[in-house]
Amino acid sequence: MSRIIVIGVLLMLSNGCSDGSEKKGDVAYLQSESFAGMNYPFSEAVRVGNMLYLSGQIGTLPNSNEIIAGGIGPETRQTMENIKDVLERYGSSLNEVVKCTCMLAAISEWGDMSKVYAEFFPGHKPARSAFAGTGLALGARVEIECWATMD
Repeated sequence: MSRIIVIGVLLMLSNGCSDGSEKKGDVAYLQSESFAGMNYPFSEAVRVGNMLYLSGQIGTLPNSNEIIAGGIGPETRQTMENIKDVLERYGSSLNEVVKCTCMLAAISEWGDMSKVYAEFFPGHKPARSAFAGTGLALGARVEIECWATMD
């Protein structure tokens, strides 16, 4: 009987999130302290089971709303570094990415974006979609969201 109580208490404690995230069942809405301070109307990432879904990332410098200068190449590199940071913060990595969606301000920049993007996936190639829109947040040239597994 005492083992059942201990297991129940451990399960209740594991449902709490000490990092500012919110957890409902097997779904956790994740936000770092710095991301929460930006006061965006979305989660940085959401974990469902062993899947991690990242909100779209753009080429902002760390902890700011400033887009890195230099156009699509540097923006794509910074975007991918931001993705790498979020994945690692929540227990995943670029090696575990299974799907990306790339949104571009101009489809004519698809090739230049793809060159930089490919550097971050030298082994496996996640499934990917890309499209151009009429405008991205903060005037970005590229926004990339991804899905990854977790151990």
